[in-house]
Amino acid sequence: MRNRLYLGAALAAAALAVLPALPASAAGSSVLTYGSAGGSAVAPGDVLTASLAGGTVATLYSTAAGGTGVKCATSAFTATVVSNPAAPDTAVETLTSQTFANCSAVNVPGVLGVSSVTVNNLSYTNNVSDAAGNPVTLSAGTAGPIQTTIVLRTLLGTVTCKYQASPTSLSGTTSNTAQTISFTNQSFALSSGPGTCFASGYFTAAYGPVQDTSQAGSPSVYVN
Repeated sequence: MRNRLYLGAALAAAALAVLPALPASAAGSSVLTYGSAGGSAVAPGDVLTASLAGGTVATLYSTAAGGTGVKCATSAFTATVVSNPAAPDTAVETLTSQTFANCSAVNVPGVLGVSSVTVNNLSYTNNVSDAAGNPVTLSAGTAGPIQTTIVLRTLLGTVTCKYQASPTSLSGTTSNTAQTISFTNQSFALSSGPGTCFASGYFTAAYGPVQDTSQAGSPSVYVN
């Protein structure tokens, strides 16, 4: 009888040894962690920041394939974490700042350069999910629609072009490979401006690494 008990225990131990390791979410981590996947939970109120991923630019082109538009070599955002539940779920952030600089016009007739690119109607709500594909949804807040104002320099003076997200939210993804958040060919429509302004825009940008600046050393943020 004793030998049978020993044999049963040995078989159970062997079975456990070949089981795959549980993913971080199954181990009870939060949707957002810092330092590593399945690491320390990002706390509500923490401030997250990121600049453009290395070697990339932010673009707003007239078509998804390119064409005319504006590109910016510098961009950054700041967001505050509102909620960060246990995975699997969706974390909520408030986008409080998004800036663009070192911008230039690309094949826009009559335009000499770009004076400024400004994001209006902040703050926005950013939902970060750990569902398949790690989807992100950026939605307008109470101040108004997601909108960007571009001031172009022309031979006749400055021209102001305003673009609004169409539809009213932007869809993106996150990646733990380089702790990035990316938006690709997100549609904008011209809401006001003269004929010099290109009639539609497709926004593309990748930011990373996303860092938790509320923690010592500003560690990178992961989605579990």
